[in-house]
Amino acid sequence: MEYIVTTVDETYKIGEQIGSLINSGDIICLIGDLGTGKTHLTKGIAKGLDIIDTITSPTFTIVNEYTGRLKLYHFDVYRVNDPDEIEAIGFDEYIFSDGVSIIEWANYIEELIPPNNLTITIEKLPKLGDNFRKIHMKYSDKRYDYIKEIKL
Repeated sequence: MEYIVTTVDETYKIGEQIGSLINSGDIICLIGDLGTGKTHLTKGIAKGLDIIDTITSPTFTIVNEYTGRLKLYHFDVYRVNDPDEIEAIGFDEYIFSDGVSIIEWANYIEELIPPNNLTITIEKLPKLGDNFRKIHMKYSDKRYDYIKEIKL
């Protein structure tokens, strides 16, 4: 699945749809350069999960926890220098729980992530304009078939 968005609101709305459809135990891997919209997408997912807290990127804490329809574990592994660092915080307990895990910069720790995940890559499209982004979603487990319902 692939979407071209031109505003932060469109990115947020895609996230909100994902959040309204997401299931217990889902793992969302976010990949993209700085400023592509990973945290905005996460904010939308949180809204779709009925989370009312303000969502911030856990760049210095590695993980933030939020409660809504399902528990949300929001990871940012940008500053993780060694996979042992992420294992030390109990990463497996989070991602194999009945909550939802969102991992920004997931490509930095891909050896720790189970293969049954939804990977979302966000890419800037400067040739089209400063605000254009391509959001590409891929998965191999039927549990994520719900993304076929997402409309822009």
